[in-house]
Amino acid sequence: MPREGTGPDFIEALARGLEVIAAFRPNQPVMTLAEVATATKLARPTARRILLTLEELGYVRAAERGYALTPRVLELGVAYVRSMGLWDIARPHLEKLVAQTNESCSIAQLDGSDIVYVARVSVPKIVSLAVQIGTRFPALPTSLGKVLLAALSPEELETTLAEPTRSGLVPRWQPGHAERDAELREVRARGWALTDEQLTLGIRSVAAPLRDGAGRVIASVNVNCHAAETPVDRLIGHHLPLLLQAAGDISADFARLEDVPHSAATAAPTVS
Repeated sequence: MPREGTGPDFIEALARGLEVIAAFRPNQPVMTLAEVATATKLARPTARRILLTLEELGYVRAAERGYALTPRVLELGVAYVRSMGLWDIARPHLEKLVAQTNESCSIAQLDGSDIVYVARVSVPKIVSLAVQIGTRFPALPTSLGKVLLAALSPEELETTLAEPTRSGLVPRWQPGHAERDAELREVRARGWALTDEQLTLGIRSVAAPLRDGAGRVIASVNVNCHAAETPVDRLIGHHLPLLLQAAGDISADFARLEDVPHSAATAAPTVS
């Protein structure tokens, strides 16, 4: 996250506050003042003022050996998802897809060279990687990421993949440029992506694009399974057609929402 903006309207204090929030990781839910200062490269007095401000706003709480985020931080991400209307549109389709496949299904978007999960309906199964809203993985070795990367122009692709991952994961699949480009060409040609234990052992999935009314890829949706339980033939032969149908239905619903005047859309009742 850049701390210095490119124009006179950039608010450095806001950037620092967001940087402090982002410093808390899944494996480090509680951080001391010194750890926050080190992670953000901020002076300790500055880090302390930001933490106290966030505490007063309800985004941070004092913990036994430092500070921890509060559930209120989720409101920031939920506001993003709600502003798109994507979750409300996708939810019934994801729930139906989960019922049809008995597998977990997710929606993700690109953030740099990572994917970030923005919607998910899961089934209780033992998998090697825990996934929830906000989880990020390197994009290239995931089916969700391949779909999103395949939609980029060559220049956008190089710029995107030049950014280092912030997931903390090292994927099993480390392709060279030629192999990478061949894989993404295949994804573009067939309209869906497969990942077979390329991110980590035991994870296998297929993904398809979600499009807006103009045909632009805005996200991707997948069916995720355990490699020991679901062979590739079943994933492609049974789950994939259902996934493609769901992706088309979600995209169509999203396009219809875009055509509705904002005042009418916001006044519409929410379907539970």
